[in-house]
Amino acid sequence: MSANRRFRNLIRIGPVQVGTAYDHRGREKHTAACTAPRCGFSADYDSRAAAELAARTHRCAVR
Repeated sequence: MSANRRFRNLIRIGPVQVGTAYDHRGREKHTAACTAPRCGFSADYDSRAAAELAARTHRCAVR
């Protein structure tokens, strides 16, 4: 499945980026994704606060 999303309201908290986009049903979703090499953390949340909390508490397992 293609995940062509237009993210807006992007912020960076450490190595994690948090952005807001609409899903394929038109609902607003908030995504937190780690940009560190070989980490692979990414998750969608219903609220911006939850995505930012995940970004603040994320610890990369790969070092």
